[in-house]
Amino acid sequence: MAEAQAAVQSTAPRAVFSQRPFRTLWVAQFISIFGDFLALFGVISLITFRLHGGARDVTTAVVAATLPLALIAPFAGVFADRWPAKRVLVASDLLRAALATSLVFARDVQQIAFVLAGISIVSSFFAPAQSIALRRLVAKEQLLSANALLAQAFFAVRILSPAVAGGLVSWLGERACFWVDGASFVFSAVLLGSLALSRTLAPKETTLRSLANDFAEGNRFIFTHRGLTFAFCAIGVAMLVLSSFSPLISIYVRDQLHGGPLAYGLVSSMVGVGLIVGSALAARAARRRAAPSVIVPGLFGVGAGAALLGAIPHPIGAAAGTFTLGLSIAFVMVPGQTLSQTETPHELMGRVSSTFMSLFSLSQVLGLLMSGALAERLGVRNLFFAAAGAMAVLATGARLWMGPHKTPC
Repeated sequence: MAEAQAAVQSTAPRAVFSQRPFRTLWVAQFISIFGDFLALFGVISLITFRLHGGARDVTTAVVAATLPLALIAPFAGVFADRWPAKRVLVASDLLRAALATSLVFARDVQQIAFVLAGISIVSSFFAPAQSIALRRLVAKEQLLSANALLAQAFFAVRILSPAVAGGLVSWLGERACFWVDGASFVFSAVLLGSLALSRTLAPKETTLRSLANDFAEGNRFIFTHRGLTFAFCAIGVAMLVLSSFSPLISIYVRDQLHGGPLAYGLVSSMVGVGLIVGSALAARAARRRAAPSVIVPGLFGVGAGAALLGAIPHPIGAAAGTFTLGLSIAFVMVPGQTLSQTETPHELMGRVSSTFMSLFSLSQVLGLLMSGALAERLGVRNLFFAAAGAMAVLATGARLWMGPHKTPC
């Protein structure tokens, strides 16, 4: 009994965070992501208020920051599995620092989009290297808590950054955000450079055929592993829903709730609150149950959040809907990421994690591109109801396909 209790305590978030290598990785991610959100806010503000751009210009910038990651990440993962992780992490951060700083000199939307696309390309190499580093720094049984902590850092930044960025832009202008973003990457590079990430790499051919074989091997592993296929598809669907709803919340608040900026801020921020709370609860649930049996209720919850948004046209009801949406997406993402890291062999970690990042980013892009057209055709409230029905059908099909699961992943 005492041994079992000690084992549980060693996997608790506090125990994982007390480990200096993981804490260093966590702080590096928090700082660099915070800088990214500041820069994105600065970009949107610059396009909207300084360059007097329209919705298409803003969408161009957002897609430029996301689409290259979706397209290039699966191929970048092949190289991440071949190269030393620490060198990739540090080099990526330094390159992104230079690119982020160059936004200071951008004068039109095309230049901004070009720089954002460059940052996205470099991030395609950073993301799988970070997954490799996490796998080497944290024990397998601690990965669930580690992923929950990293997710909470990301979601906390999502809540905090708009207020900080708004104040920074008002005080010093948009370009101050770009300087801060560049500095955040340098700080992250220094922290990551201090990590001990020894890794023995077997020599490999660098021919086109060998690279193609590596790429095929990684994807073969994913799509012949039933649990991983399910987890990846579930995460893709959840992010598609979240991304398609994000640009519609302000329109919904204005037209259906007849609210202003305060109501919009409340409703949209509750997504981040739900994500933070959900990350902690999902990690606790996944310690006792297999990943699919946590993910499936999360899919139902995403549908419930969408239904609440459509059914209760009141700020409190809408806030409850967005909170449920965030909470449920965390139940999909945290166990899904952990399943990927625990089931994937070390030598395939870069390729598998990069495919995950690609799917994550592609879902975001598709959601942004689809939301406007669907909302115009169906109406915002009807789109919420349609998404709720679709999620209920998908979750029911997923439950039948995966069957009962009682043991932890």
